[in-house]
Parts: sequence; C-alpha cells; structure tokens
Amino acid sequence: MDEDVLTTLKLLIIGESGVGKSSLLLRFTDDTFDPEQSATIGVDFKVKTLAIDGNKAKLAIWDTAGQERFRTLTPSYYRGAQGVILVYDVTKRDTFTKLDNWLNELETYTTRNDIVKMLVGNKIDKDDHEVDRNEGLKFARKHSMLFIEASAKTKDGVQCAFEELVEKILQTPGLWESEGQSQKVRLGDQDQAGGRACGGYCSIP
Repeated sequence: MDEDVLTTLKLLIIGESGVGKSSLLLRFTDDTFDPEQSATIGVDFKVKTLAIDGNKAKLAIWDTAGQERFRTLTPSYYRGAQGVILVYDVTKRDTFTKLDNWLNELETYTTRNDIVKMLVGNKIDKDDHEVDRNEGLKFARKHSMLFIEASAKTKDGVQCAFEELVEKILQTPGLWESEGQSQKVRLGDQDQAGGRACGGYCSIP
C-alpha cells in the first residue's frame, strides 16, 4: 500500500440499467465520456486516489450491471463496502421509483450498518426532466443519504459526488479504520469545506 495513502475504500455504484453509472465512473476516473457507452456486463472495477483535506484515500469503485440477469453477483459485490452511490436518470421516472428496490437490496446484503449513501440524479444536461430536484432531495433526506444532481456528459457534480461521499466516510468513526491505524485524522472544519469546488452544491440532510 502506498505510504501516504490513509486507507483504501470500497465504493459501489448501483441503479437501473441505462441511468449512466458507468459514464459517471469513467468521467470521475478517466475524465472521459462516451455517448455510445455500452451496457456493463457483470461488474466493472476502477481504482483512483483522491485527496480530501490532506488525507489520501485509494478508492476501489465497483460498477455493476443494472440488469436482473446479473443479480447472482450481488452478495459478494456488497460485502465490505463503505460507501454507495445510487443513481437515477432525471429524465426517466421509473429509474427513480425503483430506487426503493435498490435500497432494499443494499440493506439485505451490506455488511455495515453505517455505510454512507449518496443519491445522484444523473443526466441533468437533458431538457425533458421527469424527476424534480426537490423530489430527489426529499427521498435522500428520508433515507439519510447525501444528494446531488449531476451530468456525466458536462462533468457537473461528478467530482463533488465522489468527494462528498469519501469525506463523509472519513468522518464516520469505525467505518474505515483498521486496528493499527491512528485515530488522529484531521478533517477541515465544516465551514472551510464549503470552500472547495463543491461549495453549497451537495445537499447534506
């Protein structure tokens, strides 16, 4: 493990097929966008190191297929995860209404009660919205999730979604520290946190 990396975190991206999970991941890890992105077969996996308030975290990000036929992979996929990004498409209401199913699955298979959840309404660059921002925010608050609207195409909100998720994990005692690691992690004051590019963008219930 890299000397200056504080910890390695396992993050998941879940949601219906076609909502843009892989596009969000590729925009975050490789800063690329492919409008012809093909459906994920099984599980894809990316690693990226992120610095939050001077602490480096190595992220192992798992991107899953949204289709039913791959659900046999589910238990191992969720095991040990510290953070999860639930994605819906703001232009397709059914991807929003099915979030309850994904939350149920998460609760069934996750091995941690304090897993940090981020709700992302993707494709805000499109005009034909079927899900209002306030609906997303209300749903996120109801289920104690962070919330942001984003566009993998234009980059809006993508970096912020991952940064806020990781910051929240690092602020959750016992979620990521191993026995030998120091508890003296200094995270910037909340007042200062707003000074980053995400300032005021993410809604934290």
